[in-house]
Amino acid sequence: VQLQASGGGLVQAGGSLRLSCAASESILRMNAMGWYVQAPGKQRELIARIARGGSTNYADSVKGRFTISRDNAKNTVYLQMNSLKPEDTSVYYCNAEKPMGYGSVAYWGQGTQVTVSS
Repeated sequence: VQLQASGGGLVQAGGSLRLSCAASESILRMNAMGWYVQAPGKQRELIARIARGGSTNYADSVKGRFTISRDNAKNTVYLQMNSLKPEDTSVYYCNAEKPMGYGSVAYWGQGTQVTVSS
């Protein structure tokens, strides 16, 4: 699966951005799609995830501010980010969990930079 992330940029605190992740395959074939962040020297952390059935989960730090959604016809997943804070600054990575055998394989997009100024 190839994932193309876009929509990052520079925004002031309190502003909004919408990230997009376009997949080369049907996202309904994936166990789940998600967005992760990675700070320098740290592992990637889950921000938001949407399962095949539509259930969602979020990191505590973004609950009530971020919303993950998808357009199945466009094979695209979105992350609407509102009320952005400087601490949201990071590289955001799109993730797909593709079924493989009894488990799944993770695929990653190239990352898109989000910078929130105070």
